[in-house]
Amino acid sequence: MAELDDIAAFEFEPRMSDADALMWSIEKDPLLRSTITSIMVLDQAPDRARFTRRMDRLTRVVPRLRQHVVGHPMSIAPPRWDIDPNFDLRYHLRWTRAMGDGTMREVFDIAEPIAMQGFDRARPLWEFTMVEGLADGRAALIAKIHHSITDGVGGMKLQMEMLDLERDPEERPEDQPMPPAPEALAVTERQRWVEAMSYETRRQSTAARSSASSAIDTLRRLRSDPVGVGVDAVRTATSVGRMLRPTTEPMSTLMTDRSLSVHFDVFRVGLKEMKAASKTVSGRLNDAFVAGVAGGLRRYHRHHGYDEVAALRMGMPINVRTEATATKAGNQFVPMRFAVPIDLDDPIAQMNSVRELVAKERAEPALALSDPLANLVNRLPATATTSLFGSMLRGVDFITSNVPGAPIPVYLAGAMLESQIAFGPMSGAAANIVLVSYQDDLNIGVNTDPAAIPDPDLLQRYLVESFDEIAKLA
Repeated sequence: MAELDDIAAFEFEPRMSDADALMWSIEKDPLLRSTITSIMVLDQAPDRARFTRRMDRLTRVVPRLRQHVVGHPMSIAPPRWDIDPNFDLRYHLRWTRAMGDGTMREVFDIAEPIAMQGFDRARPLWEFTMVEGLADGRAALIAKIHHSITDGVGGMKLQMEMLDLERDPEERPEDQPMPPAPEALAVTERQRWVEAMSYETRRQSTAARSSASSAIDTLRRLRSDPVGVGVDAVRTATSVGRMLRPTTEPMSTLMTDRSLSVHFDVFRVGLKEMKAASKTVSGRLNDAFVAGVAGGLRRYHRHHGYDEVAALRMGMPINVRTEATATKAGNQFVPMRFAVPIDLDDPIAQMNSVRELVAKERAEPALALSDPLANLVNRLPATATTSLFGSMLRGVDFITSNVPGAPIPVYLAGAMLESQIAFGPMSGAAANIVLVSYQDDLNIGVNTDPAAIPDPDLLQRYLVESFDEIAKLA
């Protein structure tokens, strides 16, 4: 198992980053909620006492799981992560039983209303529900977590702290002494203000030194290559404009309505087949994945007679982790939006198109400015921030995300993980489709808004058909 001591390498900042704070503040509009839902399918119900103790230990070594968000509308610093003095594991860890035939559809029916509910903002931002009584003695863990805690890649790393590499390892963490529970600090209002001022002063001083260093480098370049500096400045300004431009209307003339509801589904494809298919265009797994989604949406639109829809606007998180930031907890991605053609009948052409578009987005100069931009936007009143992001996100047709999971079997309190499915937040889109790899499989979670896609089974059929077509290229 991943050693619990490994978590010591993670850096948990006392305050939200600007990006995390943005996801927190824009929930003034419920359509922009950032709720991640994940489902672990287990071959049997885990030992309840062992799992409860494991989770208790996890909340002691991962501070975020015992912290709630404390903010102040007049504070110049981002909200704080403070230990919840009323933390109660029983609130966050729940147990229920499937009442029907114990199918995955029943698990999804339980998970959907859980995902639709907002978090209690006075408590830590996570809830686990263990569903027992599934067919063949299986069980499923529904994990609901707020995106401000971490992104998909970071979540996978933290998740390994509660998993084992064997069903019954010789030395279990629960056999070791329980770490002490973190205690809430008694802080006065004055101390909070002083700490906030000190934190923001340090942060702005660091930013100023970085800007000064960058300015000096630019001046040096200006002497030798004034034209190049000018071109770079224009490229950067244009890139920032593209990142922040409003797109209030979706490109689809079919998937136009939005609601606060979700519908979950999943299908599975082979990892080796999809990787081999992507190599036919010298691409990556993500190219085959996005091409498969585009092909499914093309078929769906044509089925409904919307042949004129040639492209859809896709939202995609681009991972900006580096070696230097790999141990930092929290989100390290930039959400990009760009049009993806869906009128290409040839899957090879579709993958080539996706490969070129994603490569272009990864090279956007604005990616390097995501933190300063988030800091700038956070200075706006919450209403203005929400309005700005609403204008950016409401025009997104669909979102895709690719999260690498464990390449080997893992276990949870004596139960083997059979598959893991993730459902990303809608954030104003009609669908969010997430790929999670596990061993030799790709589990593709399909989260759709019933107002935009009232016939999700039809979309599911076309997605499977599209992915089958791409897999055959292998």
